[in-house]
Amino acid sequence: MVTRAESAATTRRALLAAAATLLHQGGPEAVTLREVGAMAGVSRGAPYGHFTDKENLLTAVAIEQWNRMTEQLSALQADSGLTTKDRLRSALIGTIDVARNYPHLYALMFTTPSHDPELLIEAASGSQDIFLAIVAQLVGDDAARRYGALLMSTAHGIADMERSGQLNESKWGTTGDDLVDMLIGLLEK
Repeated sequence: MVTRAESAATTRRALLAAAATLLHQGGPEAVTLREVGAMAGVSRGAPYGHFTDKENLLTAVAIEQWNRMTEQLSALQADSGLTTKDRLRSALIGTIDVARNYPHLYALMFTTPSHDPELLIEAASGSQDIFLAIVAQLVGDDAARRYGALLMSTAHGIADMERSGQLNESKWGTTGDDLVDMLIGLLEK
């Protein structure tokens, strides 16, 4: 027998999945609590039992993605078959791939909500802490924060230039992946 808590958790997961799908298909404007409820196959009022408003729902979607990234980075960090440079490259390309494949979600991840931003910041921080640990394996603990900030902000810039169509091989003679490789190569000098 399914408990009430299990049922609520299942409904919440379905609502988050529906919101993520709507976000991917049409951006934040396409996400309404009523449409999310309809897509999740629950009553149109059900989302209001889980989320206070649309912003709260979208923040939960962004937090879920940060948590997925934390899991992926943890798996990368634990993968003894990869070199430190390969771990770092995979971490940076993985971040850029979110922007490539889910641009609305990526933008949402870097938007501070006006209500209760602490949960989003905490989720992002967990992912960033693991990223810094990977960076530290290459440059040492003392330099990890400085280089980590450089690496992550550059990855963010690459993602933004790709999303806007301004980073193209015919103009710059390079790709986002090539820039990541070049950046990692600079760390060795």
